[in-house]
Amino acid sequence: MTVTTNGRSAQPKPDGRSTRWDDHRAQRRASLVREARRAIHDLGPGASMDDIAAVASTSKSIFYRYFEDKAGLRLAVAESVVRGMHRRLAEASHEAPSPHAALRAMVRTYLQTIESSPNVYWFVTRTAIGGNEPDDDSARSQALGAYLDSVITLVAEPFAEAAGVPQATAAAWAAGAVGFVRGTGEWWLGHTRADGLTRDELIDQVTTWLWNGPVGVLHQEPAGNRPSVAPLTTPQES
Repeated sequence: MTVTTNGRSAQPKPDGRSTRWDDHRAQRRASLVREARRAIHDLGPGASMDDIAAVASTSKSIFYRYFEDKAGLRLAVAESVVRGMHRRLAEASHEAPSPHAALRAMVRTYLQTIESSPNVYWFVTRTAIGGNEPDDDSARSQALGAYLDSVITLVAEPFAEAAGVPQATAAAWAAGAVGFVRGTGEWWLGHTRADGLTRDELIDQVTTWLWNGPVGVLHQEPAGNRPSVAPLTTPQES
């Protein structure tokens, strides 16, 4: 209610009890997100709400009170992962001494993050495995979409600086780069670290590919070091 004093309108003072409750609720929600991440890290992306609640030493109804359903929890975990990864990517980019070093640092940061907890990564990027709780791909896509857009901006800055190209051109390249790194990282995770391909080796290779272009890199290598690739043919040529 608006209070009028001497002809002036003033907003009522906030209720201290309401503010304390909001603060408590926010802290409790953040604590439950941390517990959920710990449970998923240990149990896998298919962990049920009962499993997650048990690890948090609480009940499933408490999680539903704060997140409504599993889709709500998934979105909250995704937002937590996104915030942390974006912060680390920004730090890696801004602390690097050169655009090339910034690109390499961001590739390293991304791969380190997904490798540190593959289960949590799969939980927020893929549909749940098992369980009967409703799932909402659109909610997860919303969080990941906002993350990818912000990362594209981060990646575009050093590229635009190094290449001296318009921001739109840099953003187009960055969008492809982000998708490339994500796809390569997921392939690496899904193939038991790609049968012996170490993270540092992958970082070096991906950074080189993105900086110089994979076709140009392979073209410059001696023929004996290049993989054998069959020529493309059309149906008329086969």
